Amino acid sequence: MDTLLLSRIQFGANISFHILFPTITIALGWVLLFFKLRFNATGDQKWMDAYMFWVKVFALSFAMGVVSGITMSFQFGTNWPGFMETVGNVAGPLLAYEVLTAFFLEAAFLGIMLFGASRVKPWVHTTATFLVAFGTTMSAFWILVLNSWMHTPVGFELRDGVVHATDWWAIVFNPSMPYRLVHMLLASGLTVAFLLAGISALRLLMKDRAEGTKSTFRTGVVLGAVLIPLQILAGDMHGLNTLEHQPQKVAAMEGNWETQGNVPLLLFALPNEQTRSNDFEIGIPNLASIILKHDPDGVVPGLNDFVTAEGKVMHPPVAPVFWSFRIMVGVGMLMLVMSWAGSYLLWKRGVDDMPKYYLIGMSGMAFMGWVATLAGWYTTEIGRQPWLVQGVLTTEQAVAPVAAPMVLTTLIAYLLVYAALMLAYMGVITYMARKAAKGENLPPDPRGRGVNGNLMPAE
Repeated sequence: MDTLLLSRIQFGANISFHILFPTITIALGWVLLFFKLRFNATGDQKWMDAYMFWVKVFALSFAMGVVSGITMSFQFGTNWPGFMETVGNVAGPLLAYEVLTAFFLEAAFLGIMLFGASRVKPWVHTTATFLVAFGTTMSAFWILVLNSWMHTPVGFELRDGVVHATDWWAIVFNPSMPYRLVHMLLASGLTVAFLLAGISALRLLMKDRAEGTKSTFRTGVVLGAVLIPLQILAGDMHGLNTLEHQPQKVAAMEGNWETQGNVPLLLFALPNEQTRSNDFEIGIPNLASIILKHDPDGVVPGLNDFVTAEGKVMHPPVAPVFWSFRIMVGVGMLMLVMSWAGSYLLWKRGVDDMPKYYLIGMSGMAFMGWVATLAGWYTTEIGRQPWLVQGVLTTEQAVAPVAAPMVLTTLIAYLLVYAALMLAYMGVITYMARKAAKGENLPPDPRGRGVNGNLMPAE
């Protein structure tokens, strides 16, 4: 493996680890605000119990996201200097806007949110929760503006091979940004919905019958049932936008080699780039044309259109895009079934009579939002290859001339550290769930409250 491939794998590993935690904090901040507003409106302690448990998950996820994000940003200089040299006039200000409008906001009010429940007035604590939630969303907004611009760059001109901004409104609201932003925010909402439902299901299996646990379980199941149809609609619209601006990505997603009509939706295939065809195809006739063109005879672009006369391939590697797309869709369909089945069971039987098999299944779904998010991210980012900035800069042009053994060494170190951190993260959450299920509070925090929100003796 050469420097280019190793650098891509290393950055992919870094961003794969990093994206997991903002995917939780973006939506969990708003869920915490919902819990706090419900407590303010009803005075029911169960909502504060839910808040006190999940604010610890938020704090842990926020810390992991910040640390991994800093590590990832270093690689712009160490592994990809050509990126900032070429598009830094656009990327630099957008990253600065994230710090100014989002990170400072989160940092300023996170302490009040975590430690001020019994030290400030209730409306101040509620406001702090809102501002932290708003800050996480603004952070996602600016990052997705930059990422979307890299896929559909507009509002700039090239001078001596360097990008210069000419229209910031066009850059911020580039053609793919609204679709990508909505799709990601809904993905975060679904990730949190199934995390809430899954961890709460685990606590219910541990005989935890606290009202806060039941309310959190209901919240997660219903939130998932509401968001998954919206995500399917947003995904369809995003796909049509991608077809317009990055047809080679859609061709790889569909495993379609020749530009033609009556394209089947492939349920299974083994894309073969040597023969430029698929092996062992199983598909539904015409369905890809219907989905993408709303016409069974609709013509869908093929991968062979993106090979130059000299034989240079200008489309992404097919198999990773093809399969990651199907994993994302498959997990989405599983989420649809589980959330709607859970909503029906809640309506018919309530939390106390939920079947054990459903609770086991839902506890196994706790982190499936991560699987869908990573699969979707790989579809999007690998699908942009060989471009780093579509039509402007390739990954080959941006990579640093670092020796391959050096990149391999740091890659292995990153993977070992990230594996340890992930085990620790999931272990802490499981420990918290078990303690809460047994009615045992964790050591008191500065608010004078335990993990269940119960008042603890002052030290």
